[in-house]
Amino acid sequence: MKIQFPKLLTVLYFLFFSSIVLAGEGHDHGAAPISENTGGPKRLPDGTVFAPKPTQRQIGVRTILVTKDNLSRAVELNATVVMNPNFGGKAQTIVAGRVTPGPQGFPLLGQKVQRGDILVYVVSEATQTNKSLAETRLQRLRQLTDTVPRKVIDEAEAAVANEEVRSPVTGFIASSNVVSGQVVDSRETLFEIVDPARLLIEALTFDLSIANDIAHAYIKVADQSIPLNLIGVGRVMRGQAVPIVFSLSSIPSTSLAIGQPVKVFAQNTQTVKAYRLPVTALMKNPANQNIVWIKKTPEQFEPRAVTVEPLDGANVAITSGLNDGELVVVRAATLINQIR
Repeated sequence: MKIQFPKLLTVLYFLFFSSIVLAGEGHDHGAAPISENTGGPKRLPDGTVFAPKPTQRQIGVRTILVTKDNLSRAVELNATVVMNPNFGGKAQTIVAGRVTPGPQGFPLLGQKVQRGDILVYVVSEATQTNKSLAETRLQRLRQLTDTVPRKVIDEAEAAVANEEVRSPVTGFIASSNVVSGQVVDSRETLFEIVDPARLLIEALTFDLSIANDIAHAYIKVADQSIPLNLIGVGRVMRGQAVPIVFSLSSIPSTSLAIGQPVKVFAQNTQTVKAYRLPVTALMKNPANQNIVWIKKTPEQFEPRAVTVEPLDGANVAITSGLNDGELVVVRAATLINQIR
């Protein structure tokens, strides 16, 4: 009996593939691939972020409803914390000599002193050399108090006594430049005393029109906006800039130090239609643009590029990119921005 060629070829193919399947049944091809967890936070292809409610509660997401308002225009000025000359001062020596501790020892940094307290003594080298002669003369004059004028005795006592360096004001020791036995020159500053509650802020501006149109001013301290009181504007340029002096309305004594650089946000009388948002709502995208995160749905957040102007340090003014009634993330925006 003749077997047709196509039927024979079909039978051979069937036997070949059957043997391969039977041979592979005894081999382990590894564990099955793990399915992707679609319920966790993730960045979607359109750039939005999916964050389920449990994740939002865990990272502490908070939003606010924004509405446009008339906000004051502000400029940001570089400033420095300076000493108030009425509530601070320097303790200097008049004569050159060797430093010795005062009645209570050397005052330490941060220690409170009262006006008139003796901080240190300065022993003049000339006084030290002739000390025995001066003491002998003083003892002889004290025995003749009935016949010698009091002025002569006082001069003799001054020749024997060491120079007393006293505190010029009541405050706290801000800097100390002495150790026991140190030799100092005349007019050398030994201590600086300041009152931390009476510090001043000195800002610089290159535009005199800004200095003449300041309605309110603020500085940012520990995530809080502290109002300032304008004292005056200098009329002598310093490094091509005009100094502006402010006083602090109220501030903790441990928040600022002399010489510390700060930013002053000076608001003028002009206004702009904008949205007020805390600084914590601002983020940066890969293109280094300022963005905020908008809550589109209960579990979906959309990045939105915005235009920003300074306001008061703790808040900013959003002039474009937002619409009334939108929910903007003001807390945990950094964590949402990191979701990939």
